[in-house]
Amino acid sequence: MREIEIKTDFIKLDQLIKFAGIAQTGGESKNIIKNGTVYVNGRIVKERGKKIRKGDVIEIEGIEKIIVV
Repeated sequence: MREIEIKTDFIKLDQLIKFAGIAQTGGESKNIIKNGTVYVNGRIVKERGKKIRKGDVIEIEGIEKIIVV
């Protein structure tokens, strides 16, 4: 599990995936989310604009698990 620090109240899911270096572009990030392999706090999320806050755990199936601090 990797920690990603944010300095704002929240970050959108697609931006977090890009910020974490999992996707190189916004389009790639959108496709990862659309495929249904992204979990936020244990639930599948397909909304790229989902607000991610400190303490949330994001798991991209088969790739990475991230905790936001």
